Amino acid sequence: MNNNKKILLLGDQAIALGAIHSGLSGVYAYPGTPSTEVTEYIQESPLAKEKAIHCRWCTNEKTAMEAALGMSYIGKRALVCMKHVGLNVAADAFINSAMTGSNGGLVVLVADDPSMHSSQNEQDSRFYGKFAFTPIFEPSSQQESYDMIRSAFDLSEQFQLPVLMRLTTRMAHSRAVVQTADIHHGNDIRFPEDLSRWVLLPVNARRRYNELLAIQTPLENAAAESKFNAYRAGDKKGVIACGIGYNYLMENFPDGCGRTVLKISQYPIPKTLVKKLLADCDEVLILEDGQPFVEEQVRGLLDESGKIKGRLSGELPRVGELTPDNVRTALGFPSELHHAPSENVVPRPPALCQGCGHRDVYDSLNEVAKEYDNAKVFSDIGCYTLGALPPFRAIDSCVDMGASITMAKGAADGGLFPSIAVIGDSTFTHSGITGLLDAVNSQSNITVIISDNLTTAMTGGQDSAGTERLEAICEGVGVAPEHIRVVVPLPKNKEEIKTILREEIEYKGVSVIIPRRECIQTLKRNKKIR
Repeated sequence: MNNNKKILLLGDQAIALGAIHSGLSGVYAYPGTPSTEVTEYIQESPLAKEKAIHCRWCTNEKTAMEAALGMSYIGKRALVCMKHVGLNVAADAFINSAMTGSNGGLVVLVADDPSMHSSQNEQDSRFYGKFAFTPIFEPSSQQESYDMIRSAFDLSEQFQLPVLMRLTTRMAHSRAVVQTADIHHGNDIRFPEDLSRWVLLPVNARRRYNELLAIQTPLENAAAESKFNAYRAGDKKGVIACGIGYNYLMENFPDGCGRTVLKISQYPIPKTLVKKLLADCDEVLILEDGQPFVEEQVRGLLDESGKIKGRLSGELPRVGELTPDNVRTALGFPSELHHAPSENVVPRPPALCQGCGHRDVYDSLNEVAKEYDNAKVFSDIGCYTLGALPPFRAIDSCVDMGASITMAKGAADGGLFPSIAVIGDSTFTHSGITGLLDAVNSQSNITVIISDNLTTAMTGGQDSAGTERLEAICEGVGVAPEHIRVVVPLPKNKEEIKTILREEIEYKGVSVIIPRRECIQTLKRNKKIR
Protein backbone atom coordinates (compact mmCIF):
# COMPACT_ATOMS: atom_id res chain seq x y z
CA MET A 1 0.00 0.00 0.00
CA ASN A 2 1.43 3.39 -1.03
CA ASN A 3 1.81 5.59 2.04
CA ASN A 4 4.15 8.49 1.29
CA LYS A 5 3.48 11.08 3.99
CA LYS A 6 5.49 13.44 6.17
CA ILE A 7 4.64 13.29 9.89
CA LEU A 8 6.15 15.02 12.93
CA LEU A 9 7.05 12.25 15.38
CA LEU A 10 8.96 11.49 18.54
CA GLY A 11 11.69 8.90 18.11
CA ASP A 12 9.52 6.45 20.07
CA GLN A 13 6.57 7.19 17.80
CA ALA A 14 8.67 6.79 14.66
CA ILE A 15 9.65 3.32 15.82
CA ALA A 16 6.03 2.47 16.61
CA LEU A 17 4.78 3.66 13.23
CA GLY A 18 7.61 1.87 11.43
CA ALA A 19 6.66 -1.33 13.24
CA ILE A 20 2.98 -0.97 12.27
CA HIS A 21 3.96 -0.36 8.65
CA SER A 22 6.25 -3.42 8.76
CA GLY A 23 3.39 -5.87 9.23
CA LEU A 24 3.47 -6.03 13.02
CA SER A 25 1.09 -8.49 14.69
CA GLY A 26 1.75 -7.70 18.35
CA VAL A 27 3.59 -5.38 20.72
CA TYR A 28 4.41 -6.60 24.22
CA ALA A 29 5.68 -4.22 26.89
CA TYR A 30 5.72 -3.04 30.46
CA PRO A 31 5.71 0.76 30.75
CA GLY A 32 9.01 2.40 31.58
CA THR A 33 10.44 5.81 30.69
CA PRO A 34 11.74 6.50 28.04
CA SER A 35 10.14 3.58 26.14
CA THR A 36 6.47 3.98 27.09
CA GLU A 37 5.37 6.06 24.11
CA VAL A 38 6.14 3.27 21.64
CA THR A 39 3.36 1.04 22.95
CA GLU A 40 1.01 3.95 23.66
CA TYR A 41 1.29 5.11 20.04
CA ILE A 42 0.36 1.64 18.80
CA GLN A 43 -2.53 1.45 21.27
CA GLU A 44 -3.93 4.73 19.96
CA SER A 45 -3.27 4.09 16.25
CA PRO A 46 -6.39 3.67 14.07
CA LEU A 47 -4.34 1.56 11.65
CA ALA A 48 -3.22 -0.73 14.48
CA LYS A 49 -6.85 -1.16 15.52
CA GLU A 50 -7.83 -1.88 11.92
CA LYS A 51 -5.10 -4.52 11.69
CA ALA A 52 -6.09 -5.95 15.12
CA ILE A 53 -2.51 -5.62 16.40
CA HIS A 54 -2.24 -6.99 19.93
CA CYS A 55 -1.19 -4.12 22.22
CA ARG A 56 -2.19 -4.83 25.84
CA TRP A 57 0.34 -4.07 28.59
CA CYS A 58 2.12 -7.07 30.12
CA THR A 59 2.69 -7.84 33.79
CA ASN A 60 6.46 -7.42 33.45
CA GLU A 61 9.24 -7.41 30.85
CA LYS A 62 9.94 -11.14 31.13
CA THR A 63 6.35 -12.07 30.32
CA ALA A 64 6.45 -9.55 27.47
CA MET A 65 9.60 -11.12 26.00
CA GLU A 66 8.20 -14.64 26.27
CA ALA A 67 4.84 -13.73 24.72
CA ALA A 68 6.60 -12.03 21.80
CA LEU A 69 8.76 -15.11 21.35
CA GLY A 70 5.59 -17.20 21.17
CA MET A 71 4.19 -14.91 18.47
CA SER A 72 7.46 -15.17 16.55
CA TYR A 73 7.30 -18.97 16.84
CA ILE A 74 4.12 -19.05 14.73
CA GLY A 75 5.69 -16.83 12.07
CA LYS A 76 4.20 -13.46 13.05
CA ARG A 77 6.18 -10.25 13.58
CA ALA A 78 6.41 -9.14 17.21
CA LEU A 79 7.88 -6.13 19.01
CA VAL A 80 8.98 -6.07 22.66
CA CYS A 81 9.45 -2.68 24.36
CA MET A 82 11.11 -1.83 27.66
CA LYS A 83 13.56 0.52 29.33
CA HIS A 84 17.11 -0.61 29.98
CA VAL A 85 16.59 -1.96 33.52
CA GLY A 86 13.60 -3.88 32.16
CA LEU A 87 16.02 -5.88 30.04
CA ASN A 88 17.53 -7.15 33.28
CA VAL A 89 14.12 -8.61 34.12
CA ALA A 90 13.74 -10.09 30.62
CA ALA A 91 17.36 -11.25 30.35
CA ASP A 92 16.73 -14.97 30.80
CA ALA A 93 14.20 -15.07 27.99
CA PHE A 94 16.12 -12.62 25.79
CA ILE A 95 19.46 -14.43 25.90
CA ASN A 96 17.82 -17.80 25.37
CA SER A 97 15.81 -16.37 22.45
CA ALA A 98 19.12 -16.04 20.61
CA MET A 99 19.60 -19.76 21.18
CA THR A 100 16.15 -20.70 19.89
CA GLY A 101 16.29 -18.01 17.23
CA SER A 102 13.23 -16.37 15.76
CA ASN A 103 10.74 -17.43 13.11
CA GLY A 104 8.63 -14.36 12.44
CA GLY A 105 10.58 -11.13 12.83
CA LEU A 106 11.32 -10.34 16.48
CA VAL A 107 12.62 -6.92 17.55
CA VAL A 108 13.48 -6.07 21.16
CA LEU A 109 13.30 -2.29 21.59
CA VAL A 110 15.25 -1.07 24.62
CA ALA A 111 15.39 2.60 25.62
CA ASP A 112 18.48 3.46 27.66
CA ASP A 113 18.60 6.43 30.02
CA PRO A 114 22.08 8.03 30.17
CA SER A 115 22.24 10.64 32.96
CA MET A 116 19.56 8.64 34.83
CA HIS A 117 16.70 11.09 34.25
CA SER A 118 14.27 8.52 35.63
CA SER A 119 16.33 5.41 36.35
CA GLN A 120 18.54 3.68 38.90
CA ASN A 121 21.58 3.25 36.66
CA GLU A 122 23.17 4.13 33.30
CA GLN A 123 23.62 0.64 31.89
CA ASP A 124 24.18 0.31 28.16
CA SER A 125 21.97 -2.35 26.55
CA ARG A 126 24.38 -2.90 23.65
CA PHE A 127 26.37 -5.15 25.98
CA TYR A 128 23.34 -7.46 26.21
CA GLY A 129 23.19 -7.73 22.44
CA LYS A 130 26.88 -8.60 22.24
CA PHE A 131 26.52 -11.03 25.13
CA ALA A 132 23.64 -12.81 23.37
CA PHE A 133 25.32 -12.69 19.89
CA THR A 134 22.35 -10.84 18.40
CA PRO A 135 22.43 -8.00 15.86
CA ILE A 136 22.01 -4.49 17.31
CA PHE A 137 20.52 -1.39 15.70
CA GLU A 138 21.00 2.15 17.05
CA PRO A 139 19.28 4.97 15.14
CA SER A 140 20.84 8.42 14.74
CA SER A 141 17.63 10.23 13.80
CA GLN A 142 13.85 9.91 13.88
CA GLN A 143 13.81 9.10 10.15
CA GLU A 144 16.38 6.40 10.72
CA SER A 145 14.28 5.07 13.63
CA TYR A 146 11.34 4.59 11.27
CA ASP A 147 13.45 3.06 8.49
CA MET A 148 15.60 0.99 10.79
CA ILE A 149 12.89 -0.99 12.55
CA ARG A 150 11.58 -2.05 9.15
CA SER A 151 15.06 -3.32 8.29
CA ALA A 152 15.36 -4.91 11.74
CA PHE A 153 12.30 -7.09 11.13
CA ASP A 154 13.69 -8.11 7.73
CA LEU A 155 17.12 -8.93 9.20
CA SER A 156 15.50 -10.92 12.00
CA GLU A 157 13.74 -13.11 9.47
CA GLN A 158 16.79 -13.34 7.20
CA PHE A 159 19.06 -14.65 9.97
CA GLN A 160 16.28 -16.13 12.14
CA LEU A 161 17.51 -14.20 15.15
CA PRO A 162 15.95 -11.62 17.46
CA VAL A 163 17.29 -8.11 16.86
CA LEU A 164 18.04 -5.67 19.68
CA MET A 165 17.18 -2.06 18.83
CA ARG A 166 18.66 0.45 21.24
CA LEU A 167 17.90 4.12 21.60
CA THR A 168 18.52 6.69 24.31
CA THR A 169 16.37 9.28 26.06
CA ARG A 170 17.07 12.19 23.70
CA MET A 171 16.29 10.16 20.62
CA ALA A 172 13.17 8.67 22.21
CA HIS A 173 11.75 12.02 23.33
CA SER A 174 12.78 14.48 20.61
CA ARG A 175 10.73 15.21 17.48
CA ALA A 176 11.47 15.47 13.78
CA VAL A 177 9.63 15.10 10.49
CA VAL A 178 9.54 11.51 9.21
CA GLN A 179 8.84 10.42 5.64
CA THR A 180 6.77 7.24 5.73
CA ALA A 181 6.88 4.40 3.20
CA ASP A 182 4.74 1.55 1.94
CA ILE A 183 2.67 -0.49 4.39
CA HIS A 184 3.29 -4.22 4.52
CA HIS A 185 0.67 -6.81 5.37
CA GLY A 186 1.26 -9.07 8.36
CA ASN A 187 2.70 -12.57 8.02
CA ASP A 188 0.52 -15.65 7.84
CA ILE A 189 0.94 -18.36 10.43
CA ARG A 190 3.86 -20.59 9.57
CA PHE A 191 5.85 -22.84 11.84
CA PRO A 192 9.65 -23.19 12.12
CA GLU A 193 11.30 -25.73 9.85
CA ASP A 194 13.62 -26.90 12.63
CA LEU A 195 11.39 -27.45 15.66
CA SER A 196 14.18 -28.98 17.73
CA ARG A 197 15.98 -25.66 18.21
CA TRP A 198 13.01 -24.41 20.24
CA VAL A 199 13.53 -27.17 22.80
CA LEU A 200 16.65 -26.12 24.68
CA LEU A 201 17.66 -29.46 26.05
CA PRO A 202 21.46 -29.62 26.26
CA VAL A 203 21.77 -31.78 23.14
CA ASN A 204 19.87 -29.19 21.10
CA ALA A 205 21.37 -26.16 22.83
CA ARG A 206 24.95 -27.28 22.13
CA ARG A 207 24.20 -27.66 18.44
CA ARG A 208 22.33 -24.39 18.34
CA TYR A 209 25.18 -22.52 20.08
CA ASN A 210 27.61 -23.63 17.37
CA GLU A 211 25.15 -22.46 14.72
CA LEU A 212 24.81 -19.10 16.49
CA LEU A 213 28.57 -18.62 16.53
CA ALA A 214 28.85 -19.64 12.88
CA ILE A 215 26.63 -16.78 11.68
CA GLN A 216 28.60 -14.04 13.49
CA THR A 217 30.83 -13.43 10.46
CA PRO A 218 27.83 -13.05 8.12
CA LEU A 219 26.30 -10.66 10.66
CA GLU A 220 29.52 -8.60 10.66
CA ASN A 221 29.47 -8.55 6.87
CA ALA A 222 25.84 -7.40 6.93
CA ALA A 223 26.81 -4.57 9.27
CA ALA A 224 29.74 -3.54 7.05
CA GLU A 225 27.42 -3.37 4.04
CA SER A 226 24.49 -1.81 5.90
CA LYS A 227 22.98 1.44 4.65
CA PHE A 228 22.90 2.56 8.29
CA ASN A 229 26.70 2.40 8.57
CA ALA A 230 28.77 4.75 6.44
CA TYR A 231 32.46 5.58 5.90
CA ARG A 232 33.37 9.05 4.63
CA ALA A 233 37.03 9.88 3.98
CA GLY A 234 38.48 13.16 5.16
CA ASP A 235 41.51 14.43 7.05
CA LYS A 236 43.73 12.55 9.48
CA LYS A 237 41.44 13.23 12.46
CA GLY A 238 38.99 10.34 12.53
CA VAL A 239 35.64 10.06 14.30
CA ILE A 240 33.55 6.99 15.00
CA ALA A 241 30.03 8.25 15.72
CA CYS A 242 27.44 5.81 17.07
CA GLY A 243 23.69 6.39 16.97
CA ILE A 244 22.73 9.84 18.22
CA GLY A 245 26.45 10.65 18.53
CA TYR A 246 26.46 11.10 14.75
CA ASN A 247 23.68 13.65 15.10
CA TYR A 248 25.71 15.61 17.65
CA LEU A 249 28.82 15.41 15.47
CA MET A 250 27.08 16.94 12.48
CA GLU A 251 25.54 19.70 14.62
CA ASN A 252 29.09 20.90 15.20
CA PHE A 253 29.83 21.02 11.47
CA PRO A 254 26.94 22.99 9.92
CA ASP A 255 29.02 23.76 6.83
CA GLY A 256 30.25 20.21 6.31
CA CYS A 257 32.58 17.92 8.24
CA GLY A 258 36.08 17.55 6.84
CA ARG A 259 37.08 14.75 9.19
CA THR A 260 37.17 11.08 8.35
CA VAL A 261 33.95 9.69 9.80
CA LEU A 262 32.67 6.20 10.40
CA LYS A 263 29.00 6.22 11.35
CA ILE A 264 27.92 3.07 13.19
CA SER A 265 24.23 2.33 13.67
CA GLN A 266 24.21 -1.42 13.05
CA TYR A 267 26.23 -3.98 14.98
CA PRO A 268 28.28 -6.21 15.33
CA ILE A 269 30.98 -3.58 14.88
CA PRO A 270 32.00 -3.53 11.19
CA LYS A 271 35.63 -4.47 11.79
CA THR A 272 36.74 -3.92 8.19
CA LEU A 273 35.55 -0.30 8.28
CA VAL A 274 37.07 0.27 11.72
CA LYS A 275 40.44 -1.08 10.56
CA LYS A 276 40.32 1.18 7.51
CA LEU A 277 39.63 4.21 9.71
CA LEU A 278 42.48 3.34 12.07
CA ALA A 279 44.86 2.97 9.12
CA ASP A 280 43.78 6.27 7.55
CA CYS A 281 43.86 8.45 10.67
CA ASP A 282 46.42 9.63 13.21
CA GLU A 283 43.85 9.82 16.00
CA VAL A 284 40.28 8.62 16.42
CA LEU A 285 37.57 10.11 18.62
CA ILE A 286 34.72 7.75 19.49
CA LEU A 287 31.30 9.31 20.16
CA GLU A 288 28.75 7.00 21.77
CA ASP A 289 25.89 7.72 24.17
CA GLY A 290 26.18 5.48 27.20
CA GLN A 291 29.14 3.35 28.18
CA PRO A 292 32.36 2.89 26.13
CA PHE A 293 30.98 -0.15 24.33
CA VAL A 294 32.64 0.55 20.98
CA GLU A 295 35.67 2.26 22.48
CA GLU A 296 36.62 -0.79 24.54
CA GLN A 297 36.38 -3.06 21.51
CA VAL A 298 38.35 -0.70 19.25
CA ARG A 299 40.95 0.13 21.85
CA GLY A 300 41.66 -3.47 22.76
CA LEU A 301 43.68 -4.58 25.74
CA LEU A 302 47.04 -3.95 24.05
CA ASP A 303 46.47 -0.48 22.62
CA GLU A 304 48.98 1.84 24.31
CA SER A 305 49.44 4.23 21.40
CA GLY A 306 47.05 6.87 22.67
CA LYS A 307 45.46 6.96 19.24
CA ILE A 308 41.97 6.15 20.51
CA LYS A 309 40.13 8.98 22.26
CA GLY A 310 36.80 8.96 24.04
CA ARG A 311 35.24 8.28 27.42
CA LEU A 312 38.06 6.07 28.69
CA SER A 313 40.78 8.61 27.84
CA GLY A 314 38.93 11.59 29.30
CA GLU A 315 38.04 13.57 26.18
CA LEU A 316 34.39 12.83 26.97
CA PRO A 317 32.85 12.48 30.45
CA ARG A 318 32.74 8.95 31.82
CA VAL A 319 29.16 9.39 33.06
CA GLY A 320 26.08 11.12 31.75
CA GLU A 321 24.73 11.84 28.30
CA LEU A 322 26.53 12.99 25.22
CA THR A 323 25.59 16.57 24.43
CA PRO A 324 26.41 18.86 21.51
CA ASP A 325 28.56 20.84 23.96
CA ASN A 326 30.74 18.04 25.32
CA VAL A 327 31.11 16.63 21.80
CA ARG A 328 32.22 20.09 20.65
CA THR A 329 34.86 20.21 23.37
CA ALA A 330 36.10 16.70 22.51
CA LEU A 331 36.43 17.75 18.87
CA GLY A 332 38.84 20.49 20.01
CA PHE A 333 36.51 23.45 19.45
CA PRO A 334 36.06 26.25 22.01
CA SER A 335 33.39 25.41 24.56
CA GLU A 336 30.04 27.12 24.05
CA LEU A 337 27.26 26.69 26.59
CA HIS A 338 24.18 26.91 24.38
CA HIS A 339 21.60 26.66 27.12
CA ALA A 340 22.90 28.39 30.21
CA PRO A 341 20.53 28.03 33.17
CA SER A 342 18.84 31.21 34.28
CA GLU A 343 19.79 32.56 37.69
CA ASN A 344 16.13 33.27 38.30
CA VAL A 345 15.01 29.67 37.87
CA VAL A 346 14.24 28.09 41.22
CA PRO A 347 14.98 24.35 41.43
CA ARG A 348 11.84 22.22 41.68
CA PRO A 349 12.62 18.79 43.09
CA PRO A 350 10.09 16.07 42.29
CA ALA A 351 7.32 15.59 44.84
CA LEU A 352 4.17 13.56 45.34
CA CYS A 353 1.11 15.29 43.90
CA GLN A 354 -1.13 17.24 46.23
CA GLY A 355 -4.05 14.99 47.09
CA CYS A 356 -2.09 11.79 46.38
CA GLY A 357 -3.07 8.81 48.54
CA HIS A 358 0.60 7.93 49.06
CA ARG A 359 0.92 11.12 51.15
CA ASP A 360 -1.68 9.87 53.63
CA VAL A 361 0.04 6.47 53.80
CA TYR A 362 3.40 8.04 54.64
CA ASP A 363 1.92 10.48 57.15
CA SER A 364 0.43 7.57 59.09
CA LEU A 365 3.43 5.28 58.62
CA ASN A 366 5.90 7.88 59.85
CA GLU A 367 3.97 8.42 63.09
CA VAL A 368 3.68 4.71 63.82
CA ALA A 369 7.31 3.95 62.87
CA LYS A 370 8.51 6.52 65.44
CA GLU A 371 6.98 4.35 68.17
CA TYR A 372 9.66 1.70 67.53
CA ASP A 373 13.42 1.96 68.03
CA ASN A 374 14.56 0.23 64.85
CA ALA A 375 11.69 0.40 62.39
CA LYS A 376 12.88 0.24 58.79
CA VAL A 377 10.80 0.75 55.66
CA PHE A 378 11.92 -1.02 52.48
CA SER A 379 10.33 0.58 49.44
CA ASP A 380 10.24 0.01 45.70
CA ILE A 381 10.14 1.53 42.21
CA GLY A 382 7.20 3.83 41.58
CA CYS A 383 6.00 7.37 42.19
CA TYR A 384 5.72 6.45 45.89
CA THR A 385 9.54 6.29 45.90
CA LEU A 386 9.31 10.08 46.28
CA GLY A 387 8.47 9.32 49.90
CA ALA A 388 12.24 9.21 50.38
CA LEU A 389 12.36 13.01 49.89
CA PRO A 390 11.20 15.82 52.15
CA PRO A 391 8.79 16.33 53.76
CA PHE A 392 8.27 12.61 54.39
CA ARG A 393 11.72 10.92 54.41
CA ALA A 394 9.68 7.80 55.07
CA ILE A 395 11.64 5.04 53.29
CA ASP A 396 15.04 3.48 53.78
CA SER A 397 15.67 1.60 50.53
CA CYS A 398 14.78 1.47 46.83
CA VAL A 399 16.82 -0.94 44.73
CA ASP A 400 14.86 -2.61 41.94
CA MET A 401 11.35 -3.68 40.99
CA GLY A 402 9.95 -5.99 43.66
CA ALA A 403 12.89 -5.71 46.07
CA SER A 404 10.90 -4.14 48.91
CA ILE A 405 9.20 -7.34 50.08
CA THR A 406 12.23 -9.60 49.75
CA MET A 407 14.54 -7.07 51.45
CA ALA A 408 12.05 -6.70 54.29
CA LYS A 409 11.95 -10.49 54.52
CA GLY A 410 15.74 -10.78 54.65
CA ALA A 411 15.97 -8.09 57.32
CA ALA A 412 13.27 -9.81 59.38
CA ASP A 413 15.01 -13.15 58.94
CA GLY A 414 18.07 -11.50 60.48
CA GLY A 415 16.11 -10.27 63.49
CA LEU A 416 14.92 -6.77 62.53
CA PHE A 417 11.59 -5.68 64.04
CA PRO A 418 9.54 -4.08 62.72
CA SER A 419 10.40 -4.80 59.10
CA ILE A 420 8.00 -3.02 56.74
CA ALA A 421 7.70 -3.13 52.95
CA VAL A 422 5.98 -0.48 50.81
CA ILE A 423 5.19 -1.44 47.22
CA GLY A 424 2.79 -0.17 44.56
CA ASP A 425 0.02 -2.20 42.96
CA SER A 426 1.68 -2.42 39.53
CA THR A 427 5.12 -3.16 40.98
CA PHE A 428 3.59 -5.85 43.20
CA THR A 429 2.20 -7.77 40.22
CA HIS A 430 5.36 -7.03 38.19
CA SER A 431 7.74 -8.75 40.58
CA GLY A 432 6.52 -8.57 44.18
CA ILE A 433 4.27 -11.64 44.28
CA THR A 434 7.11 -14.16 44.37
CA GLY A 435 8.74 -12.28 47.25
CA LEU A 436 5.48 -12.41 49.17
CA LEU A 437 5.30 -16.16 48.53
CA ASP A 438 8.83 -16.54 49.94
CA ALA A 439 7.79 -14.58 53.04
CA VAL A 440 4.69 -16.74 53.54
CA ASN A 441 6.67 -19.95 53.12
CA SER A 442 9.21 -18.75 55.68
CA GLN A 443 6.53 -17.33 58.01
CA SER A 444 8.56 -14.12 58.04
CA ASN A 445 7.54 -11.41 60.48
CA ILE A 446 6.92 -8.57 58.02
CA THR A 447 4.21 -6.04 57.27
CA VAL A 448 3.61 -5.36 53.59
CA ILE A 449 1.85 -2.19 52.45
CA ILE A 450 0.58 -2.42 48.86
CA SER A 451 -0.23 1.21 48.09
CA ASP A 452 -2.92 0.78 45.46
CA ASN A 453 -3.71 3.81 43.27
CA LEU A 454 -5.41 1.61 40.65
CA THR A 455 -2.93 2.38 37.87
CA THR A 456 0.71 2.41 36.78
CA ALA A 457 1.01 6.04 37.77
CA MET A 458 4.70 6.85 37.43
CA THR A 459 4.75 6.24 33.68
CA GLY A 460 1.52 8.04 32.88
CA GLY A 461 -1.45 6.01 34.09
CA GLN A 462 -1.33 2.76 32.16
CA ASP A 463 -3.43 -0.25 33.22
CA SER A 464 -2.27 -2.10 36.31
CA ALA A 465 -2.36 -5.90 36.10
CA GLY A 466 -3.57 -6.33 39.68
CA THR A 467 -6.52 -3.94 39.71
CA GLU A 468 -9.42 -5.41 41.75
CA ARG A 469 -7.38 -8.59 42.33
CA LEU A 470 -4.86 -7.77 45.03
CA GLU A 471 -6.74 -9.31 47.96
CA ALA A 472 -7.36 -12.52 46.00
CA ILE A 473 -3.70 -12.70 44.93
CA CYS A 474 -2.43 -12.25 48.49
CA GLU A 475 -4.85 -14.85 49.84
CA GLY A 476 -3.92 -17.23 47.03
CA VAL A 477 -0.25 -16.85 47.91
CA GLY A 478 -1.07 -17.85 51.47
CA VAL A 479 -1.53 -14.68 53.53
CA ALA A 480 -4.19 -15.26 56.21
CA PRO A 481 -7.41 -13.50 55.09
CA GLU A 482 -7.85 -11.80 58.47
CA HIS A 483 -4.44 -10.17 57.98
CA ILE A 484 -5.26 -8.69 54.58
CA ARG A 485 -6.60 -5.25 55.50
CA VAL A 486 -7.97 -2.63 53.10
CA VAL A 487 -8.08 1.08 54.02
CA VAL A 488 -8.90 4.32 52.22
CA PRO A 489 -5.95 6.74 52.46
CA LEU A 490 -7.59 10.05 53.37
CA PRO A 491 -6.72 12.52 56.14
CA LYS A 492 -10.01 11.75 57.92
CA ASN A 493 -9.02 8.05 58.12
CA LYS A 494 -5.58 8.67 59.59
CA GLU A 495 -6.32 7.28 63.05
CA GLU A 496 -7.91 4.15 61.58
CA ILE A 497 -4.86 3.61 59.35
CA LYS A 498 -2.49 4.05 62.30
CA THR A 499 -4.46 1.56 64.38
CA ILE A 500 -4.36 -1.04 61.61
CA LEU A 501 -0.64 -0.46 61.12
CA ARG A 502 0.03 -1.06 64.83
CA GLU A 503 -2.11 -4.23 64.86
CA GLU A 504 -0.44 -5.75 61.82
CA ILE A 505 3.07 -4.81 62.89
CA GLU A 506 2.46 -6.62 66.18
CA TYR A 507 1.14 -9.70 64.39
CA LYS A 508 3.91 -12.32 64.30
CA GLY A 509 3.74 -13.31 60.68
CA VAL A 510 3.06 -11.95 57.19
CA SER A 511 0.38 -9.29 57.01
CA VAL A 512 -0.74 -7.11 54.10
CA ILE A 513 -2.32 -3.67 54.28
CA ILE A 514 -3.83 -2.26 51.06
CA PRO A 515 -4.44 1.51 51.11
CA ARG A 516 -6.64 1.98 48.03
CA ARG A 517 -7.53 5.26 46.36
CA GLU A 518 -7.33 6.21 42.67
CA CYS A 519 -4.36 8.24 41.48
CA ILE A 520 -5.30 11.92 41.53
CA GLN A 521 -4.03 12.39 37.97
CA THR A 522 -5.96 9.53 36.40
CA LEU A 523 -9.03 10.55 38.40
CA LYS A 524 -8.90 13.99 36.78
CA ARG A 525 -8.52 12.49 33.31
CA ASN A 526 -11.30 9.99 33.85
CA LYS A 527 -13.68 12.70 35.03
CA LYS A 528 -13.06 14.64 31.81
CA ILE A 529 -13.77 11.52 29.74
CA ARG A 530 -17.00 10.85 31.62
